[in-house]
Amino acid sequence: MTLRHLMIFLCVCDEGNMTAAGAKLYIAQPSVSQAIRELEEHYQIKLFERLGRKLFITLAGQKLMTYARHIVHLSQEAEDAMGEMQHNGVIRVGASVTVGTCILHEIIIAFNKKNPHVKIISSVYNTKIIENMLLLDELDIGLVEGKIHSSGIESQSFMDDELMLVTTPSHPLAKKNKVVHTDIDHMEFIVREEGSGTRELFESVMASRNLQWQVAGVYNNAETIKNFIASGLGVSVMSRLAVEKEVKRKELAIVEIEGVYFKRQFSLIHHKNKFILPVLEKFIQVCLEHS
Repeated sequence: MTLRHLMIFLCVCDEGNMTAAGAKLYIAQPSVSQAIRELEEHYQIKLFERLGRKLFITLAGQKLMTYARHIVHLSQEAEDAMGEMQHNGVIRVGASVTVGTCILHEIIIAFNKKNPHVKIISSVYNTKIIENMLLLDELDIGLVEGKIHSSGIESQSFMDDELMLVTTPSHPLAKKNKVVHTDIDHMEFIVREEGSGTRELFESVMASRNLQWQVAGVYNNAETIKNFIASGLGVSVMSRLAVEKEVKRKELAIVEIEGVYFKRQFSLIHHKNKFILPVLEKFIQVCLEHS
């Protein structure tokens, strides 16, 4: 017994005639008769009686008709719901701290303008946590600043970024006309936690230039680090995007180090086996346009 059997059965009930039902369904009358016969064989009971040239539904047929209408209606509801999910629904987005602090809200606003019926549920953690959440299917997509280490994750670059040495305007390095790599050797830095893309890039570049450094503090969000820098309690290497406002207000200063560059790209990441619904594809497109 299939949904097709029930749909043919209901059409015969409504039309009161197998030939008329076949015409409405665009199938031959023998196919209608066969479907009814297969239903009767399945349930081991007569659904229609033919008296003379007229067709009459039996009590069993009336009972089945009630269930059949409900089943067909639920099937249509499921079809509609799945179709709606293609264009509406919910997207679970995870962002690493710099992306979440600086641009995630802009992307969500731009997406919502074009797709007002889609709900975005967003979370902000470091890159390592976002990667693990994707592997556990706790997120649909991630926007991260760090490198991806799992072979189960696919990555696509969508925006350039650069880390800069950030100090107070009164810091000796901010007052120098030229800063070279030896000026930061053996300095103390406020850094992000392990698993952060910012921390990973900072350590990688410093090691590549054989520069030594000490930890002045470890914090898991950009706002805390900026507050400590502004209070004169240390320096840090942060995304240029994260300190734009404070630099304009002269609360913080960006110091360029000759020959030392902390460049990277933000990435869109998702599980390699993730089925990309049209609504998720639209979100990805908004991210690419934002860059």
